[in-house]
Amino acid sequence: MATHVLVTGGAGYIGSHAAKALAQAGYVPVTYDNLVYGHREAVRWGPFVEGDLASKPLLIETMRRYEVAAVMHFAAYAYVGESMTNPRLYFHNNVGNTLNLLDAMLETGVRRIVFSSTCATYGVPDKVPMDESTPQRPINPYGETKLMMERALYWYGQAYGIASVSLRYFNAAGADPDGEIGEAHDPETHLIPLVLDAALGRRPEVQVFGTDYETRDGTAIRDYIHVTDLADAHVKAIQYLERGGATIQLNLGTGQGHTVSEVIAAVERVTGRKVPRREVGRRAGDPPSLVADARRAGEVLDWRPRMSDLETIVRTAWEWHKGRNA
Repeated sequence: MATHVLVTGGAGYIGSHAAKALAQAGYVPVTYDNLVYGHREAVRWGPFVEGDLASKPLLIETMRRYEVAAVMHFAAYAYVGESMTNPRLYFHNNVGNTLNLLDAMLETGVRRIVFSSTCATYGVPDKVPMDESTPQRPINPYGETKLMMERALYWYGQAYGIASVSLRYFNAAGADPDGEIGEAHDPETHLIPLVLDAALGRRPEVQVFGTDYETRDGTAIRDYIHVTDLADAHVKAIQYLERGGATIQLNLGTGQGHTVSEVIAAVERVTGRKVPRREVGRRAGDPPSLVADARRAGEVLDWRPRMSDLETIVRTAWEWHKGRNA
């Protein structure tokens, strides 16, 4: 019998790609999603349970019904700006409801979880690239909630034997190379889909926040990682836990940063279209550069990003994006 993995938030962007990767690796992903931000049509590789993390009885019933052996936890609110204006929403959901999930795991005997964390736990780093020893000083409630859960997972491991891998993503990007799923947020805040929308004429321009950073062209630098590479890391994390791996936190990135202007130029090369842009002031709290040192993930999980060069990221996103709502 194939191993069943509960994928919370599995109808969302990264969760749906992880569900596909699980199925390709021989697992059965059980998607659990309330569809607030997820998309029913993105659930294609296993059973679907429409439910909220606030419902501990439904979580318990789902884990028992499908004899779940492990959890991948993606279900969280993830808009930094919204977290600043409505922090209680983020603490109730990202912390309170994740504790519900952990309690359901304890009640059903599930002791392995891969947790979707973020580089936002680091805040504004003292240096880049950032490895896992970089001090974690979040500057927004979103990052704070993720850090709180990393710490809770450590103590749940000490007290109750739950083993976890917390994966600190940098900038997820791109789309399924088969074109089955891609990135569709509402509202959209991620750079590459915003630039693609501008290339398609779906929005009048792309805003460039800050052109006076101390970077090679004055625009902010970020480490973009293909969502398929992220999904692969999650499967490898499950396998690491199955082998008896201990609780650990790992960065997921490429170690290569690209400026906003370089991303726009890459979109123009791939699409053959001019992207209208408007330069505006910096956003409060945006660091000049965020780049991962992800060597530890390579050592622990035997993981390497294989599709995360900028051209491949943009090309796969473009192929999916231009067909969406065409």
